Amino acid sequence: MSSKLLFNIFHRNLSHCKSVPTSIGIHPCIYFLKISKRNVYSSLNANRKQNARNNSREYGALVFAFGIGFGLSWVFKEKSKLLENCSEIFPNVLAAKTFDPVDPPEPPNSSIYKRFNFIADVVEKCAPSVVFIEIKDHRRLDFFSGRSGTASTGSGFIVHEDGLILTNAHVVIDKPNCSVQVKLQDGQTFTGVVENVDLKSDLATVRIPCVDFFAHRCLQRKLPVMPLGTSSKIRPGEWVVAIGSPLSLSNTITAGVVSSANRGSAELGMRGVDMQYIQTDAAITFGNSGGPLVNLNGEAIGINSMKVTPGISFAIPIDYAKEFLKKTAENGPMGSGALKGKTPARRRFMGITMLTLTQEILVELQQRNHQVPPDVSHGILVWKVVVGSPAYNAGLRPGDIVTIINGKPVHSAQDVYKALDEEGDLRLKVIRPGSTKGFDVVVRPED
Repeated sequence: MSSKLLFNIFHRNLSHCKSVPTSIGIHPCIYFLKISKRNVYSSLNANRKQNARNNSREYGALVFAFGIGFGLSWVFKEKSKLLENCSEIFPNVLAAKTFDPVDPPEPPNSSIYKRFNFIADVVEKCAPSVVFIEIKDHRRLDFFSGRSGTASTGSGFIVHEDGLILTNAHVVIDKPNCSVQVKLQDGQTFTGVVENVDLKSDLATVRIPCVDFFAHRCLQRKLPVMPLGTSSKIRPGEWVVAIGSPLSLSNTITAGVVSSANRGSAELGMRGVDMQYIQTDAAITFGNSGGPLVNLNGEAIGINSMKVTPGISFAIPIDYAKEFLKKTAENGPMGSGALKGKTPARRRFMGITMLTLTQEILVELQQRNHQVPPDVSHGILVWKVVVGSPAYNAGLRPGDIVTIINGKPVHSAQDVYKALDEEGDLRLKVIRPGSTKGFDVVVRPED
C-alpha cells in the first residue's frame, strides 16, 4: 500500500508541471511511470491469485484431513459390524497357540461351569483308582493274534496302595484254566491273584504285584486308592456316580440318584441271601460289575453288582465290603493257601429269616398292627424261624422284633451277622407285639 501511495503522489506532482518549460522532457517519464503502474497492478493481481490458489490448496488439505479423521472414527466405531459382515464372506483362520496343560484358559461363564460340573470333579478324584478286569481263557486262542481269548470282563477298584483290589465274586470265580488280567487307568496291565472270596455277599479281593519295572531297582509303588464311605447314612434321592467298564469300555461314567437305600434281597427273589441292596437308576450293565458306586464326596458307598432293567440297578452296600475286608485282613489270603496259622472264621447258624426295620417299614407296621410299640425306632423283624433251630429252642417266634444283641443296638441284619461272627452266646432284647415290655432271650448258635 505504501508504494502505491508514493506512486500516486509522484504522478500528481508531475501533472502540475506540464506548463513549466522544464517539463518538456518529463512526459516520457510519465509514460514510463504509467507502464510501471500497470506492471505493479498486474503483479499485485498475480500475487493475489497465487495467494488465493495457495489458500484453496490449504483449505482442500484441511478438508481432506477432516474427512480422513471422520472416516477412521466411523470405521473404528463400526468395526464389529464390519468384521461380522466380513466373517460371513471370508472364513476366519486363527493362528496356532501353544497349549499349556498346567493353566488352561477358563471357559466362558466359569462360575456356572464350576458350579454345575460337580460330577466331573468327583470323576477326576475317583477314576484313577478304578481298574478293568479281564478274564483270559487259555484254552481258547484268538485266530489272528494267537493270544488267549477273553472269557468275561468286569471292574474293580483299588482299596489299598499295595495293590489290593475289591470286586464282585462272580467276576473272578468259576473260571477254570483262566487268568485274571488287571488294567490300570494309565494302561499298565498286571496278572492278578484272587485272594479271598465271599460267595454270600458276592465279594472278592484280587492282588496285583505293585512293582515299578521302569526303575533300575524294584521299588514298592503306591497306587491311587479309592476312599471308602458309609452306606448306612445314604438317603433316597442322593446323587451317585457309577464308574466301570461296561462292554469292555473302560473308564465309563454314568450318573443317577439313589432310588432306594435298603432294598431287601427277598424283594428281588433271591433265596439264601439276606442282604440289603442300594437301588439306583445310574446305568449299570455287563462289565460294570465290581466297579464303585460313588457319592459326591468321592467316596465309594457301594459295589455295582447287577442290573434288572434299564433304570433299575443294584449295588452292594460298602458296609458289607468293610466287614469283608476286615475279615480278610485278620484271616489272611485264602487263595494263596497261606492263612498265617489261622483258620477262616465260619458263620454260625441261628435259624431265622430277618428283615431290617427301616423307618418306612416301621411306620407301615405301626399303622397296620397297633400292637407294635410306638417307641421302637430300630431293629430287625423275625420273619421266619426254622423249627428245631437254636432260635426256635430259645423262644423266638415270627413277628418278634430284636433291638439289642449283647448290649449293642441292632440297626440292620448286618449287625446280627457281626454278632454271629463272635464267640459265645447271644443275648437278645426282644419286643413281641402285644406285650408292654420287652424280654431277654439267650440263643446259643450252632456251627
